Amino acid sequence: MQMVQDAAGLRATIRGWRSQGQTVGFVPTMGNLHAGHYSLVKLAKARTDRVVASVFVNPTQFGPHEDFERYPRTLAQDQAGLAEAGCDLLFTPDVATIYPFGPASSVSLHVPDITDTLEGTHRPGHFDGVATVVCKLFNLVQPDIAIFGQKDFQQLKVIERMVRDLSLPVKVMSAPTQRADDGLALSSRNQYLSADERAESVMIYQTLQQMRDLIAKGHARKVVEQAAASRLERAGFVPDYAAIRRAEDLSEPTDGDTDGLVALIAARLGSTRLIDNLLFD
Repeated sequence: MQMVQDAAGLRATIRGWRSQGQTVGFVPTMGNLHAGHYSLVKLAKARTDRVVASVFVNPTQFGPHEDFERYPRTLAQDQAGLAEAGCDLLFTPDVATIYPFGPASSVSLHVPDITDTLEGTHRPGHFDGVATVVCKLFNLVQPDIAIFGQKDFQQLKVIERMVRDLSLPVKVMSAPTQRADDGLALSSRNQYLSADERAESVMIYQTLQQMRDLIAKGHARKVVEQAAASRLERAGFVPDYAAIRRAEDLSEPTDGDTDGLVALIAARLGSTRLIDNLLFD
């Protein structure tokens, strides 16, 4: 696996592939990778001739009290895992490559409407940072397809909306959330959980399943959401939201809707904030 840090080296390599008629898949990450990330690389490898992954801890998607400095940097470990998964090129830009005028003076993208709810409410500006860095990476790599996991479901929808609105020539694909045997969604943040918290964390997935089942039985959405939040609170979580939305655009469904829905939860357990979701179909 080749590893490059500069835009010129990245583009030269991809230009060589293109000259041979090869297609390019892309998996953008912030590093500290796990099996879920590697599954995205394997999927990209199955769909394209060459796969590029990026590791860049993006400062503009962290809020003022979030953990940008604490975010684990495990590049050597990530590099080994990506190579084993079949990645052809690892792009590890520095901040100056992505933000040549500095993060505070960068052009910033805002995707309206879909960012004004759920994570957007609790992490103001987060999705502006996500949309901006993903657009920059798409421009640098110019992939045929880019693959994202469904665990960050709202992020996936924001990127899909951005690509369509800006007419970017890349196909966005999604892959199912990878889970531990007990149902906990794989996440870099899981390492912050204590042993007791790790045992309790499965409650999030169980609550999502309960939300799906209650909606299927005809229970009112608001009642289901309130019951889910109360269940989490009783188990020691501090929920930011437990919500049911239309999967297409995260708008609020009406009572009686059962198709095309997704349940989403964000909650703190101790000092760790966990998110997860479950598509109803």
